[in-house]
Amino acid sequence: MADELSAEAAARQVKPAKRLPLAGVRIADLTAVWAGPYATRLLADQGAEVIKVESPHNPDLLRALGFLPPETPFAYNRSAYFNHNNRNKYGIALDLATEAGRETFLRLVAVSDVVIENFRADVLDRLNIGYPVLRERRPDIILVSMPGHGKTGPEAGYVAYGTNVEQLAGLASITGYEGGEPHKSGISYGDPISGTAAAGAVMAALLYRRRTGRGQWIDLAQREALSTLLGEYIVQYSRTRRVPMPQGNSHPAYAPHDVYPCAGEDQWVAIAVRTDAEFAALCHAIGRSDLITDPRFADAVSRHRHRNALFEPIVAWTRARTRYEAAEALQRAGVPAAPVESYRQLLDENPHLRARGFFEEVTHRDAGTWRMERPVWRFSDAPAHVRINGPRFAEHNGWVFRDLIGLSDAAIADLYATGATGDTPDMSAHGG
Repeated sequence: MADELSAEAAARQVKPAKRLPLAGVRIADLTAVWAGPYATRLLADQGAEVIKVESPHNPDLLRALGFLPPETPFAYNRSAYFNHNNRNKYGIALDLATEAGRETFLRLVAVSDVVIENFRADVLDRLNIGYPVLRERRPDIILVSMPGHGKTGPEAGYVAYGTNVEQLAGLASITGYEGGEPHKSGISYGDPISGTAAAGAVMAALLYRRRTGRGQWIDLAQREALSTLLGEYIVQYSRTRRVPMPQGNSHPAYAPHDVYPCAGEDQWVAIAVRTDAEFAALCHAIGRSDLITDPRFADAVSRHRHRNALFEPIVAWTRARTRYEAAEALQRAGVPAAPVESYRQLLDENPHLRARGFFEEVTHRDAGTWRMERPVWRFSDAPAHVRINGPRFAEHNGWVFRDLIGLSDAAIADLYATGATGDTPDMSAHGG
């Protein structure tokens, strides 16, 4: 094991000419589920050394969401949800509720640049690892806290998940169709938005520390991060006191602006026309130049007022074409249009993504082989890719405890003996 870990440590070294932008930055990652792990994944994709810390008695919930038969060996290492959000990271197990686990974590903090957590607002202080304690171990440490409601305010102690952050942030009130009920998005949209904001906050704090020599504590409320995307609705209401209503696929000013059925089952193309020139181009492309002189569609205001009358003429043309054929013909004509893609179509059929090499194949020791999207930031001098699979539970205990923070074999054995660490998670906390 020691030789294997040493070889692994050597393999981690990156040649200076090809260093990723965040190489040399170490992050102690206490996050779980999606928002926090997405933030640290973005940072890990760009070279940060992210060490994910999980409790052996309460591991990341995503390990339980593999939807595999209970008898599946190492099911907790096979979850696609977990492995997707924790790629390019190292993993250790520590029970921070024990004194030994807490002390071991603080030793890691002493050699780290950033600590990031998405616990409920009171958890860090209850574990006695709040910002003042972290600063004692490393005075310029950067701490990012991203609870659902923030660290202050009357709801700071409430629990929040992606399934309710959209409602708290106001997003659900403007999604859905006119006259219908509020709709949640197809994903927990607040999580990746908060994660992206947290990743940006880390990079800004690192620049601040380089300039001043000081770390800081960043309070990032997930619901607030998502509410910032509703800015125009908030401004509109604050000025007019009119409540914006859901509009489905339509636009408050432009028409035609919708998705239209194409040839085949459940195939669609999205079309968004803004100007008179684009409308004329659309009419020529679908063989309906007569619509250009129709007074109902003479200008943007008239088109929006009579937008429902435009649906059938467009559908008569789109239904005779595949979504790719329709989108390509309209784009050639100068009309903003795009095929509506499912995740299956993105992975198996999309020619543009294939040409750009967006997906790469990875192989996990327990979970097998699959395709995964590459990091989205493509730097010319240091192309990023999936360097490391999502960590198997406690996979890097030996390297972190022995090589990184200098624990003796006896001290490591004591962590195992006292239950402060372990190689197998207790999944009963998540119904496993």
